[in-house]
This record gives sequence, C-alpha cells and structure tokens, in this order.
Amino acid sequence: MSTYVFIIICIIAYTIDEVMQMYIPTLDAKRVGEVIAKNRRRKGISQEVLSGLADIGRTHLSAIERGERKPTLETLYRISCALNIKMSDIVKEIEKCIEENNGTDI
Repeated sequence: MSTYVFIIICIIAYTIDEVMQMYIPTLDAKRVGEVIAKNRRRKGISQEVLSGLADIGRTHLSAIERGERKPTLETLYRISCALNIKMSDIVKEIEKCIEENNGTDI
C-alpha cells in the first residue's frame, strides 16, 4: 500500500513541476501597436482622423500604437473597420510580426 501512495505522490509532484515550468504566451503590446500604426500610415491618415473614425480617444489610440495599452477586441474591430481592413488580416499581420521578432512563439 505504501509503495502505491509513494508512486502517486511522485506522479503528482512531477505533474505540478511540469505545470509550473510551462511557458505561458503573452501578446506583445508593442508589436500590436506597430502593426496598427503601420496600417494607419499606409492609409495616409493621422491618429486624430483614425481615432475619430473608430470612435476612440486619440490618446487611447496613441497609447495602443506605442505599446502602452492592448486594444480590446471591440477596439481592434473599430480600428480595422475605420482602416477598411478585415480584423483577421490585422491579427495575421500581428502574428507574423511576433513570429519574425520572437522566433515562432505567438
């Protein structure tokens, strides 16, 4: 009986150790902002105009572009609509940018 208990304790300890060492990916706010700013400049519009079209504050957009804030899905959707770009295309571009700058992790 005690051998079985020992084996179970070892398995649990190993599993907990593995979980603690797992990599938890995070979204790089700087890369998100770079992609949004690049698309805005490509369209030739200012932060003031884009923020107005997306119905968000200019300072909020500026903070997103600088990587100080991460946009919510709603905000990213509004920005993509204002830029006349599919949100999925912006997300793909963000993923590509992250992969190019950080290896293959997203």
